[in-house]
Amino acid sequence: METPNLDYLKQISGGDIEFEKSMLAVLKLDFAIEYAAIQANYEKNNFEQLILDIHKIKNKIGILGMKKSLALASECEKSIKKVKKEKFDDLLLILTKINVYLNNI
Repeated sequence: METPNLDYLKQISGGDIEFEKSMLAVLKLDFAIEYAAIQANYEKNNFEQLILDIHKIKNKIGILGMKKSLALASECEKSIKKVKKEKFDDLLLILTKINVYLNNI
């Protein structure tokens, strides 16, 4: 399983530490909200909203340099559109790992 990192954020910041701090603060806040929404909508079997939630969180996965995980999120999004949940557990593991990472930096 991939490990989240800030390499891409540092690359796009061009060395601007204040930009990095600002983006990281937004990333942490938005991720926490979207992660909670994904969990809640999955538990409620609210698949239409779950698809939107997964779509929204994908850019955070990409910012954290997790290309394989981003591909898995896209597969999961498509799978849920067909009311299939087989990829969701893997996605939830990834999101949990990201959540722990963001809470510890």
